[in-house]
Amino acid sequence: MTLLDIILIGIGLAMDAFAVSICKGLASPGFRIRTALSCGLWFGGFQALMPLLGYLLGSTVSGYISRYAGLVAFVLLCFVGGSMLRESFHQEDCGEGGADIGPSAMLPLAVATSIDALAIGVSFAGYQINILTAILLIGLITFVISGAGTWIGALFGNRYQARAERAGGVILILIGLKLLLGI
Repeated sequence: MTLLDIILIGIGLAMDAFAVSICKGLASPGFRIRTALSCGLWFGGFQALMPLLGYLLGSTVSGYISRYAGLVAFVLLCFVGGSMLRESFHQEDCGEGGADIGPSAMLPLAVATSIDALAIGVSFAGYQINILTAILLIGLITFVISGAGTWIGALFGNRYQARAERAGGVILILIGLKLLLGI
């Protein structure tokens, strides 16, 4: 797995957080740096934490996984990417209470948007990968993309939410296919 693969995985994983950040930006009156920083820190932090937890979990069974690393990564990335694609066609409105950036609102969202990163972390265990570099990149990418999502939400609204989910899903599926084929 290359550095480019990790960057693309980070972008793909960040799309759920991006979509939620758009909602946060929509719900806030005008763009607020506090909202952007809150979304970036919550989502970026959990997108970094979950692959680490998945990697640690996967490392306990890495002897079994490493032999089938390409297939495991392909299945997990296709599952996550397919779920993102499916969800993109069934988007709900951002709803009431979207402007809340307190822990009680952000913690469940951060966990929900990063569960897929846990599965990706399991697949990392089958590769010779510097997990610290991977989680830092994924967290930083999500931080930046989430912050941008609040700004886009404040400017444009719901128009890009479904497209972001679709793009993320396609990216993850293509990376899974690349890993399966050993390209």
